[in-house]
Amino acid sequence: MKITSPIVGEVDVSADRILNFPSGLPGFEACRQFTLLHSEEVESPTLFVLQCLDDPEVAFNVTTPDVLGLNYEFSLSDDEVAALQLSNSDDASLLLIVSPGEPGEQPVRANVMAPLVINTATRHGLQKIIGKVDASVTLKAVA
Repeated sequence: MKITSPIVGEVDVSADRILNFPSGLPGFEACRQFTLLHSEEVESPTLFVLQCLDDPEVAFNVTTPDVLGLNYEFSLSDDEVAALQLSNSDDASLLLIVSPGEPGEQPVRANVMAPLVINTATRHGLQKIIGKVDASVTLKAVA
């Protein structure tokens, strides 16, 4: 599948690189297919572009929580596990949507209360909206 992204230009995405979000993302319910892109110039990238394949104008900068020194613990409901087709918890991966911070603030802002959960085996994902009651987010020192 070929797409033209305003961020990265023309990209050819193979079927094994497509992430399916069956319910879309909150506010972007029609966006159900995505792929992760990164700069080919970086050997070990920490920042990725979650590029929508349904609407190439939609893209999000994402990173893993550990890059920001965060550690998550939360439960998934039975419906969320089913939506992810998750049978092995080791297949679950987390991403955070990040954006540039305001001038004079931190260089990056992360949406820590709505991580993306992706089953790396089935390539199904969802955005988990976290309430204060059922989650623990701890900050680690980042070198």
